[in-house]
Amino acid sequence: MVILSEPKQPGLFDDLASLPPPSDDLVALGSRIPPNVKFGTSTWTYDGWAGEVYHRPYRGAQPARRLEEYWRYPLFRTVGIDSAFYEPPTEEVLAAYARALPRGFPCVSKVWDRITARRFNQDARWGNLSGQRNPDFLNADLFKEAVLGPYARVFRDHAAAFVFEFQAMRGKDLPSAPQWAEELDGFLRQLPRDYRYAVELRNRELMTDSHGAVLARHGVAHVFNSWNEMPPIGEQLELPWTFPAAFTVARALLRPGRAYADAVKLFQPYERIRDPQPEVRQDLLRVIAEATRRHLEALILVNNRLEGNAPATVRALATALAGGEEQTLP
Repeated sequence: MVILSEPKQPGLFDDLASLPPPSDDLVALGSRIPPNVKFGTSTWTYDGWAGEVYHRPYRGAQPARRLEEYWRYPLFRTVGIDSAFYEPPTEEVLAAYARALPRGFPCVSKVWDRITARRFNQDARWGNLSGQRNPDFLNADLFKEAVLGPYARVFRDHAAAFVFEFQAMRGKDLPSAPQWAEELDGFLRQLPRDYRYAVELRNRELMTDSHGAVLARHGVAHVFNSWNEMPPIGEQLELPWTFPAAFTVARALLRPGRAYADAVKLFQPYERIRDPQPEVRQDLLRVIAEATRRHLEALILVNNRLEGNAPATVRALATALAGGEEQTLP
């Protein structure tokens, strides 16, 4: 089991000593997770996790304060900073996260969609830019300045990987496979080599050998993603190029075929598993097994929208990995 040091500075609040200790069973389960496997969740600010992960009252999201409890949960060894997709975290925000976490606790950060969106969607934050082509698509200089800069200054110790999530491209925005490989190659070759990167596609048409060759050329990981329009993780595993780096990332987001809005409506407030996905769980265990065979670190992130409660899904995966029976919670 990985032993983490205490946070570098006193916590944001002084009541951490009053937190109840995790159960012996949970601690024992955490100790049986192989060191190369790091389970975590795709964001973490959910009131539905009260009593399992969180034991203090929270007023709203309070992400930094919740991190003080999050990392103490015995099964969590990483976390996904998904909010960075909508806006790069400021140095102030990242510094607060760093104060809440122990040294070296790895975070997987999504990259601002100003860099990964070929066309601005209809989100109100884009204003009159909505629907227009994005002039900053694959802008490496913008990434280095607006995204990487703050991490390098105050959060480098926690920057486990940056995920470039490319939303589904349609119609004339969808390039051919050779065009895409050329575009991605030109972008990745401009990035600093002392950080780790991963690419998450939302177009199955682009999951080609030429795409995989670009990832391998730059040591960039493929993100195994369970998403409504993507082939299941098990099918992605059958492709010959999906372990192109010295680490791998899996993001269990949705059951294939289920829309995000439908999952939100079905699962909120995310206090328990409502729809177990045994096939997705088995695929994630296959990713872990293959990563372990290849001596790779595996960052496994689970979203509430997969089954209804991400911590319980992680617990089921950890139990199965430890050789126990997968349990479906009521």
